[in-house]
Amino acid sequence: MTPMKWFYGFLREYKWRMTAGMALVTVLVAAALTNPYISGLIVDEVVKKKDLAMLPLLIGLLIGTVVVKGICRFFSQVLFETSSQGVLYQMRDTVYRKLLQEDFAFYNKNRTGDLMSRQTGDMDAVRHFVAYVIYIVYENVLYFILAIVMIFIINQKLAVSMILILPVTAWVTYNQSRRVKPVFLNCRQAFSSLNTFVQENISGNRVVKAFAKENYEMEKFQAENDNYRDAELNAAAVWKKYVPIFEFLSNLLTILLMLVGGKLTIDGEMTLGQLVMANGYLWMLNMPLRMAGWWINDIQRFTASIEKIYGTYCAEPDIKRPENPVKRKRLEGDVAFRHVSYRAEDEDILQDINFHAKKGERIGIIGTTGAGKSTLIHLLCRFFDATEGDVLVDGINVKDLDMYELRENIGIAMQDVFLFSDTIEGNIAYGRPDCSFEEVKEAAKMADANLFIKNLPEGYDTIVGERGVGLSGGQKQRISLARALVKKPSILILDDTTSAVDMETESYIQRQLDNIGHSCTTFIIAYRISSIKNADQILVMDKGQIIERGTHQELLEKDGYYATVYYHQYPMAVRKGGETDE
Repeated sequence: MTPMKWFYGFLREYKWRMTAGMALVTVLVAAALTNPYISGLIVDEVVKKKDLAMLPLLIGLLIGTVVVKGICRFFSQVLFETSSQGVLYQMRDTVYRKLLQEDFAFYNKNRTGDLMSRQTGDMDAVRHFVAYVIYIVYENVLYFILAIVMIFIINQKLAVSMILILPVTAWVTYNQSRRVKPVFLNCRQAFSSLNTFVQENISGNRVVKAFAKENYEMEKFQAENDNYRDAELNAAAVWKKYVPIFEFLSNLLTILLMLVGGKLTIDGEMTLGQLVMANGYLWMLNMPLRMAGWWINDIQRFTASIEKIYGTYCAEPDIKRPENPVKRKRLEGDVAFRHVSYRAEDEDILQDINFHAKKGERIGIIGTTGAGKSTLIHLLCRFFDATEGDVLVDGINVKDLDMYELRENIGIAMQDVFLFSDTIEGNIAYGRPDCSFEEVKEAAKMADANLFIKNLPEGYDTIVGERGVGLSGGQKQRISLARALVKKPSILILDDTTSAVDMETESYIQRQLDNIGHSCTTFIIAYRISSIKNADQILVMDKGQIIERGTHQELLEKDGYYATVYYHQYPMAVRKGGETDE
């Protein structure tokens, strides 16, 4: 499917409304055509022949056409504007729904600012095209064609002299259209880049201030702003070259009318009234020629925008729902990785991962930065698909499960905590919007968040800003944990969830997790030994592989990587053989 066919799919729903609008525009043009004709009759019949009896009728007809034009103009614009808003609503909704279906890989490749510009500036170009450009181009093409016909009826010699300009006009129009499209694509790209830069710097304003980099960022912004300005000026340079040509051609028609029409009138081949008629139709030729350059710009801006929007929309996610998924509303939580490997961009992230987590077990995962700990969890949630091997939940490959049902059974507190601009209650209940306030409060208590929430000015109704502005790192982590717990999931994933809380709070949270018992399988990714030492099974990862596994005591006895980390974190602990780290 081409971008234009995709666009027409949205426009088709409003075809009858658009057709009615076109019909009103046609009536408007027909009414406008009568005005010069009536003016010519007034000159020939009333002024020259002194037939004053016709004057009231002709004046009445002029007033009537004005009223008809006003009514048609009003209702046609209403129809086109409402159609444009309908198309825009449907298109924006469709694109947004598609964005929500995209996977992690898509968002890793596309910048937020680019995606935002698709939903704002590019969408507005579509709205402008449907609301204004379609009907104004149609109206002026009708004016131009019918005016030529009327001038032919008045005098063929005059019409032929004016038609001689058309080949030149067509050539100029073609050249401008060819030149202006790439510069508009460049404008949209520069706008997206500027939008991305501003969005990133507003989101990261604390980092900018912390490193006193305001001047540095201003210089970078200046470069982006200059790039966008230059792109728009390059587009304006095309208009500057062609628009004066259209202006010249439109004025040339006036000169031809005066020269050719005047001579024909003097020679008696035309009456003075017919010359007035031709002059009245002249603006119907001038206006399309004068504005053609601007309309071409609008059309090419629309074309560039719809191609950008469609390019975003048609990007297919790598992670797709199975055609005939296995339905499991409630999973038990038995998890197994069988010879799982994952490769991305020619880099081995995970290699031959094997383990089995029985229902209700607690699995601790520890390892160096970049060892693949979070990737392992992402494969379980099916944010990515394993390159080799099988990830099984309750003995079923996650690729065969309904993707949304799988994730509905998983509660995850991610490493990068994101809180929506909503109340604290709304953020905690995000995974289960229909849960009761008591359940929200209970989850907050388990995450040791209830006390600090109650001390906030409006308690659970306190609005937190974008990304949890106004809360400390530990407070955001605890709200994120409560959000995962309130789902009552079959599988609970804690990705470095307690790194920003004190040891006392972490100990409290661990006790609460103990109280959950065997109701869910828990995966804890951590750098602190204290977070995972009570796990039923601990996986130690390095360079995408499991290098050690076992319980806390078993791993200490192996005296490997895990033991080294433990004695670094607990230097007073007695090492095997009676030696200490000190």
